[in-house]
Amino acid sequence: MKIIFFDAHAFEQDAFERANSALGADKHELVMVKANLNATTAELARGAEAISIFVNDNASAEVLEKLHALGVKFLALRSAGFNHVDLKRAQELGFRVANVPAYSPYAVAEHTVALMLALNRKIVRASNRIRDLNFSLDGLVGFDMNGKTVGIIGTGKIGAIVAKILFGFGCKLLYYDIAPNSALETQYGAEFTDLATLSQKSDIITLHTPLLPETKHLINAERIAQMKRGVMLINTSRGGLVNTADAIESLKSGHIGYLGIDVYEQEQGLFFHDYSDTILQDDMIARLMTFPNVIITSHQAFLTHTALHNIAETTLHNVSCWATGAASPHEIKRV
Repeated sequence: MKIIFFDAHAFEQDAFERANSALGADKHELVMVKANLNATTAELARGAEAISIFVNDNASAEVLEKLHALGVKFLALRSAGFNHVDLKRAQELGFRVANVPAYSPYAVAEHTVALMLALNRKIVRASNRIRDLNFSLDGLVGFDMNGKTVGIIGTGKIGAIVAKILFGFGCKLLYYDIAPNSALETQYGAEFTDLATLSQKSDIITLHTPLLPETKHLINAERIAQMKRGVMLINTSRGGLVNTADAIESLKSGHIGYLGIDVYEQEQGLFFHDYSDTILQDDMIARLMTFPNVIITSHQAFLTHTALHNIAETTLHNVSCWATGAASPHEIKRV
């Protein structure tokens, strides 16, 4: 098949070329497009039955209707999350949609803990000081992770690996999910609890839940008020889980003591792009960048060679299944 890749990046192209070459005679025609998918750029999919989209592409009802009119039948997501796709309208239009459900949960889990450690031990500030020949240790005091209580919201593949790593650090683990995970309780002594209790007792809170209507702004002023003063909040899941304006107010008051984010609710059109020669137009992220106790990474938690290989291999496998008339094992259907 001919596949149009929207929001294609240099860091992923080699992995896709290698995975495609491995298909031999059954390889596909890959067309890499830098533009994000939206109502204007949908026209670029003309002549292709399949498109591949990334996390900040727009597959709303309006866009899907335009794609359908162009003859597109298949949507291969290069991500686990699918909140950027109107699944109801996709199903009504007859689209087949598949994701990459587990490209590397270890990559995201490890980045999550890296943010915790970098914030705690003030690694960025310390490194910058050394470059200025300032070898003072004043203002760099951290805390032992051992013995701290960490609240994990969402214990799927990523959340469970975060629990495993933090158990090794000697942390006390609380967790909340839609259903208890007995394996976490047996292996790591994690305690299942409600969100209010988790918020009240945790020194560190980390988010690993999908963005759904019921989880949008899960972390808001009311939830933050339940947390310990000085809490560390980490989000490597979806930006919309956190009300950024409320987080900023809590940082200003000192209620949130540390914030580490790899995702941001207004990241579309911002993350993955170089604006170093322009004036930043996003006032909220500009404000976040002024806090010394905030670390922001640009949706890179997944970015390892292993993850890129798995994303490429699974994405092309999904399309190969469709090319032969078979169903992909990773198809998403709206219930």
